[in-house]
Amino acid sequence: MATLRQERAHSTSRDLLNHLQHEVAAAETRSVVVPHLSDREKEVLRTWLLLDSKNDVARALYLSLGTVNTHLTRIRSKYEAVGRVAATKTALLARALQDRIIELDEL
Repeated sequence: MATLRQERAHSTSRDLLNHLQHEVAAAETRSVVVPHLSDREKEVLRTWLLLDSKNDVARALYLSLGTVNTHLTRIRSKYEAVGRVAATKTALLARALQDRIIELDEL
């Protein structure tokens, strides 16, 4: 039996996914500059979005935590350079969805 806390968390997650779907649809209707991310940057970003922590990403990809942080910093810088600031994990998720780096059904 789901608790009230679980129901609220599920509702919040559903609301966030609905919001992100709307953002992706809106981005598709306007011209968006996509930064060039290396294959490794895309791999680190995707893995981070699918896992709970940067430490988990480091273990999964056999990288140091510092290397994971460096990749994420460069990814954020590339988005900022094209005018698409992504300062948070949620913002990076929105950018990754908009740029087809990850799909909603993978989350």
